[in-house]
Amino acid sequence: MKDARRSGCPINLTLEILGDRWSLIVLRDMMFGNRRHFRELLTKSDEGIASNILADRLRRLVEEGLISKADDPSHKQKSLYSLTEMGIALVPVFAMMGAWGRRFLPVTEELSIRAELLEDGGPALWDDFMEELRAIHLGAPRPARSVFGELQAAYEATVARRLATAAC
Repeated sequence: MKDARRSGCPINLTLEILGDRWSLIVLRDMMFGNRRHFRELLTKSDEGIASNILADRLRRLVEEGLISKADDPSHKQKSLYSLTEMGIALVPVFAMMGAWGRRFLPVTEELSIRAELLEDGGPALWDDFMEELRAIHLGAPRPARSVFGELQAAYEATVARRLATAAC
């Protein structure tokens, strides 16, 4: 895949790798949902990716160097997918996409809370998140701050608030 590029334009080259919906969804779920097994990526995403599409996107993302695949030490029949440095470097891109979506599209509160926090936190928060992703996916030392935990807690609080409001 890497040899058959249409041009040297950085936007075109990026779109050749990330220009389909499912690649971004897989990366999003790995980044923000810590989903690292095929089954988790298949069943825990709201978008409902088909298994053959997921298998193809995982293969392509590995080929392109955005994720890696290794045998899962906890289960000999499972593979463990990890973000690479190239994949982790997409955090600012996802943050900006989330900010744009929040500004112009009809998002839901619970599914946009992470984007809001990333937008509000700016580059300093993105750097902290990337440091934590390096610990989770690349084995780097764990940072003191867990941005992943903060984003997850905000999401869970927003869902709980919505459920409590709906029950009234």
